[in-house]
Parts: sequence; structure tokens; C-alpha cells
Amino acid sequence: MAEDLQIKLGTKEEQYQSLLPQIKGLVHGEIDLIANLANVVAALKEQFGWFWVGFYLVKNNELVLGPFQGPVACTRIKKGRGVCGACWEKAETIIVPDVEKFPGHIACSSLSKSEIVIPILQNNEVVGVLDVDSDSFNHFDEIDQLYLEQIVSMLHF
Repeated sequence: MAEDLQIKLGTKEEQYQSLLPQIKGLVHGEIDLIANLANVVAALKEQFGWFWVGFYLVKNNELVLGPFQGPVACTRIKKGRGVCGACWEKAETIIVPDVEKFPGHIACSSLSKSEIVIPILQNNEVVGVLDVDSDSFNHFDEIDQLYLEQIVSMLHF
């Protein structure tokens, strides 16, 4: 597939529906994980304009920063710490409408107001997370969860 992204306007769901086949085309046939993670992050950031979007990968019992777009981020996160660490520990998607109200939230940037974190599972084990931050409160919902979970399922570790 050509590396041109077709940005779709419309409802959030219409945007995801347009983006899904494009992401599938970007990662299909590419075996390099970092290349795929980088392209997925770029596509999501370009389509939605979120404050921060990126991956953390499980390495030596820590989440380690992977490809991302946005301001500088925390490099390492312990299991159970912050939204990403909680997602890793629970192996389930976490949506946080107001990050200041999340116990133990790690503030990489004071501009982040809401967050969604999706676990990436391989053989029923979390191997990484997709972390998305918005500079607006209550930005993420079940529509984001549905489509972001589909996107991470396209990735092969």
C-alpha cells in the first residue's frame, strides 16, 4: 500500500471505519514490529490529532516507551503504576475521563486531561499497551475502545 493516509472527516465511528483498512494495509506484509508500531501511531495521530499517542512494550518486567507521537514521555513504567501499569496488570482496557482523579496517575504532562489504554495480548499475556491521551476531559468512550482494540489486534509480536 502507498504510504498516503486518506483523512476522513465525519463522526468518530466513520473516521475509525475509514482508518481501519488503511492501517491493515500499512501493517500487512511488514514483519518489523517497530515499523508497524510507528506507522500505526502516525496514522492515529494524523487522523484524530490527539495530544499524545504511543506504545509501551513489556521488557524485563517494565513497560518501556516505544514509538509515539506527542511531547516527551515517561520512559519506564512499573506494573500497576499509573493508567498504563494498571492496564498491564489487569489485562483490560482502561478509559479515564479525568486523569487527575485516577489513583496513582503518572503525569508526564500537565496538559493531559483524559486517557485510554489498550492492552496488547499475545498468548493471553500482555506484551505491550497502546496509550492515548487527550488535552480534553471525557474524550474517550466505548467507540474508541472498540476500534482501538481492533487496531492492536492487527499487530503481530
